[in-house]
Amino acid sequence: MAGAIEHRGPDDYGSWVGARAAIANQRLSIIDLEGGHQPFVSDDEQIAVVQNGEIFNYIELQALLERQGVHCRTQSDTEVILRMYELFGLDMAQYLNGMFAIAVVDHRHGKLYLIRDRAGIKPLYWQQDSRAVRFASEIKSILRCPVERRPDPFAIHQFLSFNYVPPPRTAFDGIQHVPPGHIAEISDEGVYLRKWWDIDVADASDNENAAWKDEFLDLLEQSVKIRMRADVPFGAFLSGGVDSSSVVATMARCTQDPVRSFCIGFSDKRFDESAYAQELADRVGALHQTEIVESDMLSLWPAVTYFNDQPHGDVSFMPTYRVSELAARKVKLVLTGDGGDELFAGYDKYRNFFEAFGENPPDRSVFEAHYPNQLRLFSPELLARVYADPMRQYLAANADDQVRELLSGCPSNDSINLALYIDFKWLLPGNNLVKPDRMAMANSLEARSPFLDVRMMEWAFSLPGSAKLRSGVTKHIMKESVRNLIGDNLAYRKKQMFTVPIGEWLKERAHSLASNVLFDRRTIDRGLFDPTPVRQMLEAHRTGEANYTRELRAMLALELWFRIFIDRDSQSAPNWESLGVDYTPRS
Repeated sequence: MAGAIEHRGPDDYGSWVGARAAIANQRLSIIDLEGGHQPFVSDDEQIAVVQNGEIFNYIELQALLERQGVHCRTQSDTEVILRMYELFGLDMAQYLNGMFAIAVVDHRHGKLYLIRDRAGIKPLYWQQDSRAVRFASEIKSILRCPVERRPDPFAIHQFLSFNYVPPPRTAFDGIQHVPPGHIAEISDEGVYLRKWWDIDVADASDNENAAWKDEFLDLLEQSVKIRMRADVPFGAFLSGGVDSSSVVATMARCTQDPVRSFCIGFSDKRFDESAYAQELADRVGALHQTEIVESDMLSLWPAVTYFNDQPHGDVSFMPTYRVSELAARKVKLVLTGDGGDELFAGYDKYRNFFEAFGENPPDRSVFEAHYPNQLRLFSPELLARVYADPMRQYLAANADDQVRELLSGCPSNDSINLALYIDFKWLLPGNNLVKPDRMAMANSLEARSPFLDVRMMEWAFSLPGSAKLRSGVTKHIMKESVRNLIGDNLAYRKKQMFTVPIGEWLKERAHSLASNVLFDRRTIDRGLFDPTPVRQMLEAHRTGEANYTRELRAMLALELWFRIFIDRDSQSAPNWESLGVDYTPRS
């Protein structure tokens, strides 16, 4: 199981086998290179701990432990977890500021605990049958065990509804996420999930507080500085967008050394942001590295699907893999801008939806009636058209019902914050945090996200939605806060998505790829889609009659996943040829 995820930690391996449980760790050595070997075991050998991730406030927690008379023998943040658990039990999770998937074996109580961080930055999966409960940071580890590989048809329906599988489900029947902010307690009685943290969403007034800008900058500096703790070289991803620019500029204020920053640019200038990244790098004196690449990265699609474990329709996984590959040549960890859009309303979809209501956002009932349409990949009507008979039973479980179920846990009436709550709970752990974690770790690179510091998350959701989306300006309070830090040109430039032009390729150079995959006998025999309407969609897209970019790439991503994980036991990242697909891009 550990060997399946050696890419996540090639520096060290450790295991511990008890009477009823075994745990192992593949370590990427970042803090206390000599003393951080895992697992950490208590003096009486009754408690053993492994983690994936980092506890950023481990120095402060060491001091807390010292005040309680507990001495840490190493400088490892994982030892801090062990000592905190010995002192506080599971309540220790409340003290942790970090990104983590933790396993604690406690033979005193006959239990195993799986603890996942608040936002779901680090992945943690589990599976149970009559023989065992198995858990791992990636699903491919669980698949090394004698488990049956079966797709979950309802999860596939969710994927086609949202472009990713929302947690806690996965595309594999019987394999689940531990939800963010949850603990899985495993004992003779089975697996019991309980929430240890949740975000508190404000129902605040619209009055703008003059102190907000100073508070934001102070929190950002604290969050960045604590994530610069490392015993290895580190840097940052820098796209030139407001999030990564703010992080790199703040890093430059926290150190006297030049910040290492990394960017990939595209030869197709329509998708190239590298000039903006260079502008910020010049402004703060960063040691910046840009690599210009061809935008056609479809050769990477099978590999990124393998590292993802699940189907994802987001093709920006491919350029994220490439920039991770670039950074990993120089550093072992990077800071990123992930989370800023979901906390501060950075996506155009928020503006596009709410501008129809003028200066008065809709009340909760109107929001719930209309907003789910913004989240859909396939419309219910299109799914009804393309589904083969075996999938039609899932049409009744539409996106509206699933979104309302999610919203039932949030009492706020602030509709802008409700939209952010949905993305914080589903989009971040289901897709947007999968991307930096899996693509960076595929290259043995750690990615840290200052915007997802617990203090920043809780502060952001304490603000009214109008502070984030105001008069059609996304990230209003954030942009006002950082304009002097990064300059108006970068703070207020139009948002540009980090992606590749797959829609155009599906008309031309990749049209035969789509046709060969979607209408292959293996694809048709799965019983998911009726090939006739799918063929009509592909032709309408090719001629420009309709734009089915997102739907077609999702169906391709799904079939790729089937071929890698269901049809075969892939032990390493495959390519198109090994999956039986002839892909030669047409120029």
